[in-house]
Amino acid sequence: MHPGAQSAVPAATFFEGFEERIFQTADGPVFYRIAGSGPPLLLLHGYPQTSAMWHAVAPELAKTYQVICPDLRGYGRSLKPATDSQHAPYSKRAMAGDVLQLMDDLGHERFLIGAHDRGGRVAHRLAADHPDRVIALSTLDIAPTREMYRDADSGFAHTYWHWYWLTLPHPFPERLIEADPAYYWLHKCGAGKAGLSPFLQQALDEYLTCFVTPAAIHGACEDYRAAATIDIAHDDADTSLLSMPLLALWGMDGAIEAHFDCLKLWRERAVNVQGRALPGGHYLAEEHPKDVLAAWLPFFAEHSAKA
Repeated sequence: MHPGAQSAVPAATFFEGFEERIFQTADGPVFYRIAGSGPPLLLLHGYPQTSAMWHAVAPELAKTYQVICPDLRGYGRSLKPATDSQHAPYSKRAMAGDVLQLMDDLGHERFLIGAHDRGGRVAHRLAADHPDRVIALSTLDIAPTREMYRDADSGFAHTYWHWYWLTLPHPFPERLIEADPAYYWLHKCGAGKAGLSPFLQQALDEYLTCFVTPAAIHGACEDYRAAATIDIAHDDADTSLLSMPLLALWGMDGAIEAHFDCLKLWRERAVNVQGRALPGGHYLAEEHPKDVLAAWLPFFAEHSAKA
């Protein structure tokens, strides 16, 4: 166990009934958790976490769906490729390509997506590039990347300072984070109203253990560099709006609620948008899993027959 996780409360169960697997993409390995036998539901995690963030909601969802929880490129136990000057290997298009290969391998032509934070940006790009593959999409505590950068004010920049700091040229942010990765992770992720209380011991242990490597720290920085550059270029090139149903959920105590009109921004990117704020902050699936499930179960049930 990582020393930083020792004081956290242990979860009574942790991904009970799930298998852990490795899928070899064209570029490298993707680690994922999988359980269930119903319509396919892909869950994509955020920064600076792993698929462990779904531990409180995935088992309940697996009673109805085949739930697939990968670690994104650059995170956890998945591939961390070398980058280039355009940050293309860490674009959301490249990240989406990994999970699309995984879903192809599992035989899923069409699927549902639930996604948090950076995973929501990957899901957005996947849905924009392959609209025929995504039946319905729900995001947790994000609005679209391009529109958030466009509308951000100084208050948001102060709260989400990492959005800007992590984009600075290599190796400046990497070197500073590498000096004490656990301190950085705990300080950044514990800065909200709930502190570190959303993170149970098994999940926190995984986050801290996976994040300490230079490759993971660099991969996460590249994720943000790509978001501020090549991802926006891809967004600018889009000529149509997402057509599949999109359910946007965000935390009442988070930065999205404080600084943006989440539904308005998503309606600039999609034609069929609904949503609302839920109790809690940024880490909704861990802080308030019952509220997330109460929103997701009817939404995914409404559209799962199309799988």
